Amino acid sequence: RPHRTELYQNVPSTCWPIVYSPDYNITFMGLEKLHPFDAGKWGKVIDFLKEEKLIVDDLIVQAQEATEEDLLVVHTRRYLSKLKWSFVVATITEIPPVLFLPNFLVQRKVLKPLRTQTGGTIMAGKLAVDRGWAINVGGGFHHCSSDKGGGFCAYADITLAIKFLFERVQGVSKATIIDLDAHQGNGHERDFIDDNRVYIMDAYNRYIYPGDGFAKRAIKRKVELEWGTEDTEYLQKVQTHVEGALNELKPDIIVYNAGTDILDGDPLGGLAISPQGIVKRDEIVFKAARSRRVPILMVTSGGYQKRTARIIADSIINLHNLGLIDKELATSGAENPKVEQMLRKCTKDLTNLS
Repeated sequence: RPHRTELYQNVPSTCWPIVYSPDYNITFMGLEKLHPFDAGKWGKVIDFLKEEKLIVDDLIVQAQEATEEDLLVVHTRRYLSKLKWSFVVATITEIPPVLFLPNFLVQRKVLKPLRTQTGGTIMAGKLAVDRGWAINVGGGFHHCSSDKGGGFCAYADITLAIKFLFERVQGVSKATIIDLDAHQGNGHERDFIDDNRVYIMDAYNRYIYPGDGFAKRAIKRKVELEWGTEDTEYLQKVQTHVEGALNELKPDIIVYNAGTDILDGDPLGGLAISPQGIVKRDEIVFKAARSRRVPILMVTSGGYQKRTARIIADSIINLHNLGLIDKELATSGAENPKVEQMLRKCTKDLTNLS
């Protein structure tokens, strides 16, 4: 029987299925500045959404930290024990000075934010099934598998969200991961390599980290991109392969890893997609999900420039303006009068606030 968890609590109907906590943001004596990742981007996304009057604090679902029991649904005890060594966390997060910090500080200042984002992804998985869509403003740690972290990813939140759904939500037995971060998602690929319930589409720069040949065997639809790929070619490939993936298998949930490290000028991604291209990419994925009435969970993943927070916010606003993330439900839940009533109330509350 599944363990008792706080992550599948009932969420008030007035809340949007947008999950966030101020605890996502990593700040400690400037150490976060030693990694190209903007460790405060998640809070900035929320600030931009508030400025645009899309949301207020009371409408956001507050993410809860994943407990050790939650993490053990996927992770081995041996791996979680390794995270009690600061040098292991320094290697995973690629911030060498973390090596010299006492582990209690590493747990509080580095790993707790990542555990809270992981809890947010698990919560957003359930919300997506209930409401038709959900966005975790953090998460997307696609380089972490059950027994190994890397590339700033210490917990396998994508694997966890899917396994929680398989264990706990009736009618969810097939999942599709659409991974459009600039890097190969080798963590979830290793976790699901022998699991036919999970279909993985991955589009990434073929020349950069992690180059995990073993994990590539799990990819059902592989789109390997060249250095400097630009909007026209990229969006055509995304459109073709997202449609193809969803035509091959109609899943019960789509997990969309929406990394913004594809942005032109990103120091790690090596691609050349414009801000407008990223907004259009997200629109393509959500349209494909909605047209098939499949629930979609989006996580924000990688993105290593200061302007990525603004682009993520602009994309969410665009999805809202197009009616892809509120109005009517895209799932079978839309036929449930109670769910329809909840959604109407949430939309009405939002209109009053605007």
